[in-house]
Amino acid sequence: MKRALVIVDIQKDYFPGGNMELKGSMEASEKAKALLAAFRDKALPVVHIQHISVRRGATFFLPGTEGVKIHERVQPRDGEALFQKHYPNSFRETPLIDYLRENSITQLVIGGMMTHMCIDATIRAAFDFGFECILAHDACATRALSFSGITVPAEHVHTSFVSALHGVYAKAVAAGDMCSTL
Repeated sequence: MKRALVIVDIQKDYFPGGNMELKGSMEASEKAKALLAAFRDKALPVVHIQHISVRRGATFFLPGTEGVKIHERVQPRDGEALFQKHYPNSFRETPLIDYLRENSITQLVIGGMMTHMCIDATIRAAFDFGFECILAHDACATRALSFSGITVPAEHVHTSFVSALHGVYAKAVAAGDMCSTL
């Protein structure tokens, strides 16, 4: 088994002052930073995913803006893979699957933003491609959602999506526990 860390969309628009601030983005980015340091210390592969919105009417991650930049806590280093995407699924129309296969990677540790969108889509796709997935649940953040006059708090959105992924699609673990088992 060869393991890689995949950090999805930890970008400035998700932080205070950004165009799509998430609940817990600062805390989640600290956990992701610790994971990143642990993977780097062990010289394990790291993949950074950056979303660039090209959808008509998009309001965040717009090309050429400050908000589209990867947050300084998890900046890629030379030699680390960086793939840009335009859809929630990090595999869709990106070279991610080719990179993982070329490097014989079979297990993915995934963290990032938003839990209910890009993390969910990426983990489900990874599972469908045959990867074993570990979700660093506390290295993820999301926001409140509303439907039909009902607002679901961010904490409940996050817990619901982690609960849905845990078991079949991924094993959900705390970032600190993951760091100690590398």
